[in-house]
Order: sequence, then structure tokens, then C-alpha cells
Amino acid sequence: MVERSNPTLKRSLNLPLLLFYGVGNILGAGIYVLVGEVAGIAGYYAPVAFVVSALIAAITAVTYMELSSRMPKSGGEAVYVDQAFNRPMLSRLVGLLVCFGGIVSSATLSRGFVGYFELFVALPDVVSICLLLLLLGTAAVIGITESVTVATVLTVIEMAGLFLILWVGGDAFLRIPEQMPALIPPLAFAPWVGIIAGAFLAFYAFIGFEDMVNVAEEVKTPQRTVPLAIILAMVICTLLYGAIALVAVLQVEPEVLGEQDAPLAYIYQQATGRAPVVMGLFGLCAIVNGVLIQIIMVSRVLYGMAQQGLLPEVLASVHTRFRTPVRSTVLTVLIILALAVLFPLVTLASITSFAVLLVFVSVNAALFKLKLTTTAAPDVVEVPMIFPFLGMVSSLFLAASSFLF
Repeated sequence: MVERSNPTLKRSLNLPLLLFYGVGNILGAGIYVLVGEVAGIAGYYAPVAFVVSALIAAITAVTYMELSSRMPKSGGEAVYVDQAFNRPMLSRLVGLLVCFGGIVSSATLSRGFVGYFELFVALPDVVSICLLLLLLGTAAVIGITESVTVATVLTVIEMAGLFLILWVGGDAFLRIPEQMPALIPPLAFAPWVGIIAGAFLAFYAFIGFEDMVNVAEEVKTPQRTVPLAIILAMVICTLLYGAIALVAVLQVEPEVLGEQDAPLAYIYQQATGRAPVVMGLFGLCAIVNGVLIQIIMVSRVLYGMAQQGLLPEVLASVHTRFRTPVRSTVLTVLIILALAVLFPLVTLASITSFAVLLVFVSVNAALFKLKLTTTAAPDVVEVPMIFPFLGMVSSLFLAASSFLF
């Protein structure tokens, strides 16, 4: 491997590619894997749990819009906290939390991959996970444009899978009027315990929009493109999640759905009476996409932190041919493999949600401080001060709910 000290990341991503990168990351990060688990916890109130998660995620997404416009750099969150508080230890901690969240998220999806892959080939879990990560690690090394192009194709496929579920389960929407009393929770404590617990897990399904800021150095005109892509990705995914969650609980009893390793494949089978081969393929594409995008994101955060002097310089090297951070990518894949082999899916998803919520608290605090102490440049996309404040409060609440409920 030939390297030199001064190659830079290649600016080649436009709005459509970045949007598909973000949508694919969010969609691949949970709906194919965790909709059953959320239904098992929240019951018929699973759609409400997804809405609660969407609201909390959306508030912080607005914060990311301004921060990504102010500082369009790899290593996003660590850079934001460093600029706001100028405390290297805090910046390093936040950056490592971002990496940890992305790595555990990839491990979660790698475990979810096994459930869908078993519909076609019965291999030991460890073998399936190793094959997946070897393939995707290689793709991430080859180049950002190639990787994101692959991710774009996979995103189109996984969205088609979700629309297929809405199509075959569409008759469930006709039952909404009669099922409305069961879908709307009362203003009582007990139902909301399950909803908040479900929302904490469902929050994992919205993780991904924040990863878009970590490829900012590879985006054309990032000050405008990144914020716009963030908000568009959140709107698209929230609408899809709400519709899918409704179909899920109306098509299959929530307690039954909660027991399925490949929940959307099971919904397809129940709705059509056919073997879930097609949905299995869609699920595999979605999960592969989610893991690939997380590998790209984590390697860029490690690279960005090394550039800032927050991690060893060796991780800041860029391959002269591929123009990608190869060493950071290899390290990322190895850690994902270890976690995927050692821990179960729900545990990994819960850890990811908690880590990302702590990052969200820090990022919202960073923007709050920056808005108090600095003036944004004229071309920066600015948001009202209320958003970082609400982002801090709501993220703290949902993180605390993992212990309270």
C-alpha cells in the first residue's frame, strides 16, 4: 500500500447521492430488523412509539443542519464540540461515542443479516457475518463514489421492499377506522411505559441522518447540500416508518411479530400466503446497505479525529489510489466483527441508541454554546435557539427512559 502525507478526500457527492446515502442509512438501520421488537414491547401502540422517536430525532436533525453548514468537515460531532468548548478530552470522548454508536449499529445489523440470510442459506452465524463484513469492508476501501453509488442502488431496492409491504398489506389501512381505539393510547401511565420503552428501541431506526455530516468533505457545496439532504431524508423516512408500523400491527398480532427474526418477511408471508423469498432479498439489501454506510461513516470520523490530533496520526492516512482512509476502515471492520459475534441483536440496538442519544446531548449543547458566543457566516443555514435546547432535553429524557421504564 503506497501512501503519501498530503492526499485529500475526493469531493464527488451531489445532493441526490447524499440524499440516498442518508435515506439508505436510516432505513437500513432498523425498520427491517426491529419493527417486530418494537411491536413486541409497545403492542398496538408501536406506530405511536415510532412517532415519538421521530419527533425527538427531528429536533436534533435541525441542530445538525446548522452545525453541518457552519463546519462541513469529517469527524463532524467531535469537530462541533471542539469548536464550542475547546476541550480536547471532551471532543475525543464525543468522537469515540460517535464511532462506538456506528460500530455497534453495524454489529446490530450484521446480527439482523443472519435472520434474513437463513431464508436462503443455512450457515453458522459467525461465517455469515464474516462473509458480509469482508465484502463490505472491501467495497468501502475501493472508493467513496463507488461505495455511495452501491448504497444508492441498495437504497432504491430496500425502499421498493417497503413499498411492497405497503402494497400486499394495504388492506390493513381499511381497518384503521374500526381499530382506531386500539391504536390511540389513553392518557394513563401504564400504556405510556410501553410506548416510551418502545420509542427508545425504535429510536435506533432513525439513527443515520447524523452520519451524513461525516462525509461533508466529500460533498460538493456542503454548506447548502448537507442541511437540505438531512431534512429531506428525515421526512421521507418518517412517512415510510409510520406507514410500515401501521401495517405491521394491523396485519400481525404484535406479540407474534415480536418473536420474528425477519419481521417484514413474516408480514409478507402472512399477507400473501407465499414463501417470503422476495422480502428476504429486500431485507438482505437493506441490511447490507446499512452496514456499508456505517462502515463509511465510522472510518471518516476516525480519519477526521486523527486529522484534528484527537487520535493517532496513523488513522489520518489516505490511500493515494483509492483516496479513502484504508487503515481507519480496516480497524472499523475488525471491531464490528468482534461485537457482532459476541452480543445479541436487541442488546446491541439498545447500546447504540443510548450512545447516540448521549452524542445528541453533546451536539445540541455545542450549538447552543456557539449561538451564544459566535456569529455565523452569511452563507450558513441558521435555526432558532429553541431547537438545540429542546434537543438536549428530549435526548436526555429518552436516554434516561432506558433506566426508568
